Amino acid sequence: MIKRRKTKTVKVGAVEIGWRAPIVIQSMTKVPTTQVARCVRQINQLVSAGCRLVRIAVPRRADTAAFARIVQKVNVPLIADVHFSPSRAIEAIEAGAAKIRLNPGNIKNRSDINRIIDAAKMHKTAIRIGVNEASIRDLKRQPVPIGKRTALMLREMKKYVRLFENRDFSRLVLSAKSSDTLRTIEINRSIAKTFEYPIHLGLTHAGLPEEAQTPSAIALGTLLAEGIGDTIRVSAAGNPLVETKIAKQILIALGLYERSEPEVIVCPTCARAEIDVVKLARRVKKAVAGIDRPLRIAVMGCIVNGPGEAADADLAVCAAKNKAYIYRNGRRISIVPADKIIPALLKESQKL
Repeated sequence: MIKRRKTKTVKVGAVEIGWRAPIVIQSMTKVPTTQVARCVRQINQLVSAGCRLVRIAVPRRADTAAFARIVQKVNVPLIADVHFSPSRAIEAIEAGAAKIRLNPGNIKNRSDINRIIDAAKMHKTAIRIGVNEASIRDLKRQPVPIGKRTALMLREMKKYVRLFENRDFSRLVLSAKSSDTLRTIEINRSIAKTFEYPIHLGLTHAGLPEEAQTPSAIALGTLLAEGIGDTIRVSAAGNPLVETKIAKQILIALGLYERSEPEVIVCPTCARAEIDVVKLARRVKKAVAGIDRPLRIAVMGCIVNGPGEAADADLAVCAAKNKAYIYRNGRRISIVPADKIIPALLKESQKL
């Protein structure tokens, strides 16, 4: 059982972020904000996939105007992603953003920040202070050692947080991101030691979907296993549903998210296998996709690991040449020919 770091609790609309609440998965829309219907459709898809917060970029006045319309059409708290423009931040707050994201690297004027804070107070809007390594001016000038990079990012965060605290604003979530896995881990450890605010975890970008899972799992998984992190966003190029899927897999692997669909365990295969285990496993996964229960299903190809995995699974297939042994709750139920494996497995699933 992972012991999470104690933090303050911040409300983002009806969603709580903090150590007492479940870790919140979020993602970001990837269609033009001004295309309201497309944006709403993508938001609804993300919510169905498991997101409890969705972020939207608002770089222009037309985007904050569209944001106000989008807020009225969805049932999830929306976050406005703001860079460079204090006006966009205030417009988004007034448009109904449950939270806005500010980047200390590109909104620095104290009077502008104070105006944003005052508007957020009035509308009970949360604010994420998101320090990006690439946005810090001192890191752009020359090569800087890793330890110095972390110190500069932490310094930037401290300066910005102080402005909010001096104005008695505590509805804050903090994040510090890098594209580098180890630097992301290091800076978030430092922030966790320094502040009591909830932490948003993520890499600035993790690559194409097929490449994003490993660095995300290492960075986010390491921190979450240490009890650091209260909301997460996996950043992968392309379809945001992929981001949500990876985020869920990371949390499930750590016991921080309750699975609601079957989990298919597959042996790695070797020369002992007498059937195409991977092909069978894909058929099983497709067949059980409609089951909305967290069943553990093992697909094994030999007698070495088969019986042990079968004993630890709700359902299991231990396949041999031209036949398979079907297990339910660790007990062998039947022996079926190869072409009857899927029907037999589905039949047994109905008894669980």
